Amino acid sequence: MAVSKDPHPINNIYYLNMSIPDLIPLEDPVLKQKAELVTDIASPGMQQFIDELMEACTHYEGVGIAAPQVGKSIRLFIMASGPNLRYPDAPKMEMEAVINPQIKTMSEENIIDYEGCLSVPGYRGQVNRAESIEVEYVNRNGVNVSATFEGFIARIFQHEYDHLEGIIYPMRMEENAELITIDDYHKLVEGSLRDQEE
Repeated sequence: MAVSKDPHPINNIYYLNMSIPDLIPLEDPVLKQKAELVTDIASPGMQQFIDELMEACTHYEGVGIAAPQVGKSIRLFIMASGPNLRYPDAPKMEMEAVINPQIKTMSEENIIDYEGCLSVPGYRGQVNRAESIEVEYVNRNGVNVSATFEGFIARIFQHEYDHLEGIIYPMRMEENAELITIDDYHKLVEGSLRDQEE
């Protein structure tokens, strides 16, 4: 049994039995549904779920995780970019709960790059994403946030936002594009680095 103290002033109580939620399988219909708005941000149950989703993001070594990935079809995801075993070069940011997000504008410039997903374990695929985005969302303290994200952080936001729309990244790939294994992806990265050094 885990005991944790919520550091956020909105809900400064002790929680018992905080657990790490399981990832649901790819075939679960929740992953294909459009998620519902969160209306009870300040409730103890929602605050505990946010804590558990953050713990899950760390446990599964993600740079983000969305509520539908653990079977809860609500418009909430965690952004947690930072170096880990799955993304050793990820830029560092403070972990953030993103609630009821909206993407207001997308840059005309797009970048094609590889993505992975906790719901599609063992694979990577190339996805075309806007290089920068302007967004609005509510944080776990009920504060409205407007932000501009670029590069890898923008990619995380778009990827997790897709989960709230019932979209998994292979659905964004070009028609003839194929998923590759993690091992093949690492070989590509290592080969690219060698080419840069020569």
